[in-house]
Amino acid sequence: MHLSRPIPLRLPLALTCVLTCALAMAAGQVLPTLAQSNLNKPIKVIVPFGPGGPTDVSARIVAQVLQAALAQSVVIENRPGAGGALGTKSVAAAEPDGATLLIGTSATLGVVPALMKNPGYDPIRSFAPVAKIADSTLVLVTPASFPASSIKEFIAYAKANPGKLSYASAGVGNQTQLLAELFKSKAGIDVVHVPYKSGAEMVTAILSEQVQMAFPDVSILIPLIREGKLKALAVTSAQRHPQLPDVPTMIEGGIPDYVMTFWSGVVAPAGTPGEIVEKLNGAINDGLKSPAMRDNLARVGAQASPGSPKDFADFIVAETEKVARGSEDGGHQPGLVRATFSCRPRESGDDGNIGVGATTRTASPAPARTPHRSARRPPRTARWSDCSRRGWCRIARPRRPHAASRPRHPAPW
Repeated sequence: MHLSRPIPLRLPLALTCVLTCALAMAAGQVLPTLAQSNLNKPIKVIVPFGPGGPTDVSARIVAQVLQAALAQSVVIENRPGAGGALGTKSVAAAEPDGATLLIGTSATLGVVPALMKNPGYDPIRSFAPVAKIADSTLVLVTPASFPASSIKEFIAYAKANPGKLSYASAGVGNQTQLLAELFKSKAGIDVVHVPYKSGAEMVTAILSEQVQMAFPDVSILIPLIREGKLKALAVTSAQRHPQLPDVPTMIEGGIPDYVMTFWSGVVAPAGTPGEIVEKLNGAINDGLKSPAMRDNLARVGAQASPGSPKDFADFIVAETEKVARGSEDGGHQPGLVRATFSCRPRESGDDGNIGVGATTRTASPAPARTPHRSARRPPRTARWSDCSRRGWCRIARPRRPHAASRPRHPAPW
């Protein structure tokens, strides 16, 4: 059968416009629904510290729980630097689709914003709280060979040797630094700060007697304390730890009003759909309620803390205010212990962290360095936002003193 005339190959322009608008409106109604319920791609869990620390314990728990509940792959990625600020900032800027999560801690969501003037994120407005994971305590430890066996003996030894002892932290602006600075302020002692990249490196430094004091999380210390490789002087919680019943609290050791715990939880970028947040929260809470998971946490000295996203959001607000008050009690105004930045071409293998063993004193700004040759280099007070388009930014480390003037390593006794 033959048609009397050929069919036009192009629709009239008006009809084309109508169809285009109709398809666009239909897509606008369907795509948000797909985005809100899309949890089918692999989930990336960001740990803002180096591997081997207490935050890795929380990350492994989250990965195990989400893989079992959602039947999809979960990848753990460590992004250390700036006391956890670099990894935390990267999640704040990630796509809010539920595929990128952060293991937030009392350090990154409480201490860093209290001590750094501009960490690159806001602990409340930059994230959507998902679920709290666990609470634990921190422990004041020294090398096994250190002559002091109590808080009072340590204070007496430090006063007899001012400026000759040093303490390790997991990075500038980290909670471990705040605890040490608060202890120094309340005890009236002079101990030099040596920042490291992670909690694991911090523990390694004190095991090798490169430093004489640190406040690591109890989750990575219990076996070392029981085996006599480290000496525990006090815990930072209000009550003694059940697995370390012979170790007194800081208050019992003579330091008044000294209580601080370490907590961890999962947060997503701000703007993540509520449906995805609730789905992730349900999966994590169901996993934390299992007896096997509670036993795993108890073995490392932590206690599971399941709850709703709103409960976790209220907790973060309260903890941020608490840490801000604690930093002021320790003699720090917000921004005093902030990182200074400089721009230069990125070098192979350079991760932007303060070098291991770089000695700093947080009570005074870092000494100035020789300016870069480039005239485009921003001023010394530049922040991430000022220089991100001009070159790669990293924390500027102070110059290391001559070997004869460095803190004595190993210990001076």
